Amino acid sequence: MGQQTPSFLDEPPISQTLTAYDREHMVLYLRLLDSSRDGADWREAVQILFGLDPRCEPERCRQIHDAHLARALWMNEHGYRELIRSAQ
Repeated sequence: MGQQTPSFLDEPPISQTLTAYDREHMVLYLRLLDSSRDGADWREAVQILFGLDPRCEPERCRQIHDAHLARALWMNEHGYRELIRSAQ
């Protein structure tokens, strides 16, 4: 049985602290960071990671990708500290 992608919002909740949405989408964030680091095209990333067709809704797909990537970058720079604190 394949791994099911959690449902997602068009934009992750914006918060200065870790949210339940962030915790639920941690793997997605990591995969977005990897795809960005590897230079993957956003259209390919949104198709694979979100299951969306960027040819049908290019503006929405780009917004979803960019908003989640921005949150993933925030997690990488700031949010991880909360994860470390909660694990101790």
